[in-house]
Amino acid sequence: MRVSVVLCTHTLDRYDAFTEAANSVLEQTHDDTELVLVSDGSEAVYEQFRAGFGDHEDVITHCNDENVGLLESRNNGAEIATGDVVAFIDDDAVADETWVAQLVEAYEHREAMAAGGKMTPEWVAGRPTFLPEEFYFLVGVTQRGFADGPGEVRNTFGSNISFRRDVFLELDGFDTDIGGRQGDENLQGGETELCARLSETHDAGVYYNPDARVAHKVFQYRTEPAWLLDRAFWQGYSKRGMEVLVPESTGEEYDFLGQLLGEFVPQRLKGLFAAPSREKALQFVMLFVFTAAVGLGYLYGATKWR
Repeated sequence: MRVSVVLCTHTLDRYDAFTEAANSVLEQTHDDTELVLVSDGSEAVYEQFRAGFGDHEDVITHCNDENVGLLESRNNGAEIATGDVVAFIDDDAVADETWVAQLVEAYEHREAMAAGGKMTPEWVAGRPTFLPEEFYFLVGVTQRGFADGPGEVRNTFGSNISFRRDVFLELDGFDTDIGGRQGDENLQGGETELCARLSETHDAGVYYNPDARVAHKVFQYRTEPAWLLDRAFWQGYSKRGMEVLVPESTGEEYDFLGQLLGEFVPQRLKGLFAAPSREKALQFVMLFVFTAAVGLGYLYGATKWR
């Protein structure tokens, strides 16, 4: 099974991180792996692609005519890919060497339409002690409570998700109207929307294999409280947007909220009393602070999405 991994970027900033992401794909244990590099409208980036990877037989390079955003760049990459499966990884991530092999297992032995894996943190500037694992999704990392183990889920993170290429193209890929800032608003959920259409048309979800691991670089600015609270707010806004755009796509959020309040909060409170510490106390408080921020974003979204 041939797997094409699409990797997009639009700037030479942090190009070293991008190069590490690209090399992690080229070093996969699965032999038949293709790397598709997409420059989102930057000729300078495209020239770097050609200089660094142009001679590699398993690399395809492409440059968009203009800056069109991540989701359309990914769609363009999938169009020119040659694999049976198209997978996606971000330019600030590093794939485990068995990542593609673990995804292939889902297709060959689970008859999956789509497959994804676990995002793990790579704390570039150190782990923020106040951030509870229940809210790791704010920094693009699989949170506590995401899944009990392997099995079908609604969707995984966009930096660790794949589809049968023919199915992806049949669905017309990602909806390019979703994702990224537009004015003062930031609607997130490209993977959620696409996977909702996958479920509707094929009655299939994404097979989650926690052994298919991708590490996400968490840079210092993403560990600052103000950035995280802003992120939580727009997550709430996006959840409301998804309720309106794709009504059947939001059940997992309500399940997680129930698990958070009914299971994780009592467990943390019990642990805090059993072995008190400043870190435990701070994380306990931040559970409610981040939940409130998500809730405020949801309420704001309710004024925009009716």
